[in-house]
Amino acid sequence: MALKLFPSLFLFILLNFLVPCVLGFGVFEVKHKFLTHAQRRNIHLLRAHDVRRHDRMLSAVDLPLGGNGLPSETGLYFAQIGIGTPSKDYYVQVDTGSDILWVNCVSCSRCPKKSDLGIELTLYDPKGSQSGTLVTCEESFCLSAFGGDVPGCTSSNTPCQYSVLYGDGSSTMGYFVTDLVQYNQVTGNSATRTANASVTFGCGAQQGGDLGSSSEALDGILGFGQSNTSFLSQLASAGKVKKVFSHCLDTVKGGGIFAIGDVVQPKMKTTPLVPDQQHYNVNLTGIEVGGSLLQLPSDLFETGDKKGTIVDSGTTLTYLPEAAYKAIWQKVFQNHPDISFQTVQEFSCFEYTENIDDGFPEVVFNFENNLTLHVHPHDYLFQNEKDYCFGFQNGGLQSKDGKDIFLLGDLVLSSKLVVYDLENQVIGWTDYNCSSSIKVQDDKTNAIYTVGAHNVGSAWRSESQNFLLLLLLTIVLIYMFI
Repeated sequence: MALKLFPSLFLFILLNFLVPCVLGFGVFEVKHKFLTHAQRRNIHLLRAHDVRRHDRMLSAVDLPLGGNGLPSETGLYFAQIGIGTPSKDYYVQVDTGSDILWVNCVSCSRCPKKSDLGIELTLYDPKGSQSGTLVTCEESFCLSAFGGDVPGCTSSNTPCQYSVLYGDGSSTMGYFVTDLVQYNQVTGNSATRTANASVTFGCGAQQGGDLGSSSEALDGILGFGQSNTSFLSQLASAGKVKKVFSHCLDTVKGGGIFAIGDVVQPKMKTTPLVPDQQHYNVNLTGIEVGGSLLQLPSDLFETGDKKGTIVDSGTTLTYLPEAAYKAIWQKVFQNHPDISFQTVQEFSCFEYTENIDDGFPEVVFNFENNLTLHVHPHDYLFQNEKDYCFGFQNGGLQSKDGKDIFLLGDLVLSSKLVVYDLENQVIGWTDYNCSSSIKVQDDKTNAIYTVGAHNVGSAWRSESQNFLLLLLLTIVLIYMFI
């Protein structure tokens, strides 16, 4: 009797613990870099990551890709792609704020050799790929990247080099190569096949500062900016895709959805992208808290030099000009005069035992074309052990150059499907379950396919869990019939 009760209970535990862990696959498999450390991370790391990234977005740049966005050292989410012949896997940050793809090269100085993210790093070897070629300074890509004359171009054999110096002292430099990049092309509902395209990208020869760190290291950065040098633009120029991509970043379970193509479901409203901007700038028209429109200076919402509103999924928190920050703070806490605040790793935190969604107001950002971004209390008040901490940040205290910029990061983008339609120069979003799926239209066949959520780094766990589940179930059945 005891032998039969034990495996029955064991089976119940296995089915309830292991089976829900099985994950699906999609076009680009993405993973949240902080997820594996979620239970033991210090919350100051979130701000530290943003400060480094914010400095880089807004500082002067020494980059031979004039007008390009700036990459950061690692990203909140990363994708797996293949490069070369034979193809090798690389894990790269998916970055909407930069315009090139680059990976660390085998000759790299101070490149990280290992990562604490649970992934195996790979150094790209141009000589080890049968399909890789060096890009010279007289080729059209290099001339386009520099906007004309290329400094130091002395002959037709001179490599096309790139160099970036970031505001926090980090740097990356190297040279451009062209090789086959492999990615997953949608062929059916939750079905893909491997496709490839010839892409020009950076071969990182030297990294400095945080880019040489191994704690959160990746193989490189996958730029999804608007420039002609970006991975997306090169695929579009080759007739492989349209310049439309979307992401739904799951900050709860990790990973999410990342796809290229027209999203036909769900439907959503859009707002125009501000033209001739380095980043994904939009026109913010007002902010409501608890249904009341904040009375803010109209020039606070203008777009200009070091002003405006940027949508950036690579930033963890959300940064506001001081006037907007203080106005939101006052409205959020006006009905809680008795709350006692304490500083926890530079965040303003407080104890609260009731339901925060019932006790605090919703914050709504209004944009041109009547597009709204709803931020719930459980989004802007994140939990740290027993306390709740205020997630909106005063931009004036974080970066001198960014003090008048609205920088909308994952704090307000979480649990939303965001679509960047560069064909029509609009961006849109809608509340969504990022663990589910979307429907994307194939531009060549007009077929509509389902693309599901996924999580890089979990495939091995799913496979081993499935094997373990079958093994243990077999053992259970043997015990049951003894």
